[in-house]
Amino acid sequence: MYKIMFVCHGNICRSPMAEMILKDIVNKNNMTSEFIINSTATSREEIGNDLYPSAIRTLNGHNIPIDKHRARQITMDDYEDYDYIICMDDNNIRNLFRIINNDYDNKVYKLLEFCNDSSDIEDPWYTDNFEKVYNQINEGCNALFNKLINE
Repeated sequence: MYKIMFVCHGNICRSPMAEMILKDIVNKNNMTSEFIINSTATSREEIGNDLYPSAIRTLNGHNIPIDKHRARQITMDDYEDYDYIICMDDNNIRNLFRIINNDYDNKVYKLLEFCNDSSDIEDPWYTDNFEKVYNQINEGCNALFNKLINE
């Protein structure tokens, strides 16, 4: 069983997009029983909110099924419960460490690290470039999935 938590600033754009994209990849490979996939925020400002409308439109445009979603902040219990804590950018990692203090189990990654790329995935809430972000997240999720099933 692989337990994966995606993390971004508000949990209304990037991390839930990654959650839905990876769930779709896993489902298409008939492996849903082998994965638990969720997403959270480092901040509290969007708690309870649904996906941002442009994120919904982008996922719909790529025929990615969307699960019911309500933004929530990551907790220390999440760190304990999940195998991979995958952030979208360096700021997410910095803010995550304010919550979990220390990555003593080496669970924290940036998504594009699985593509051998140290780049951040920009926040489309600010840039409105949801298509670019979708492509980066899709590439990262496919690389993560391939890494896990080929371990």
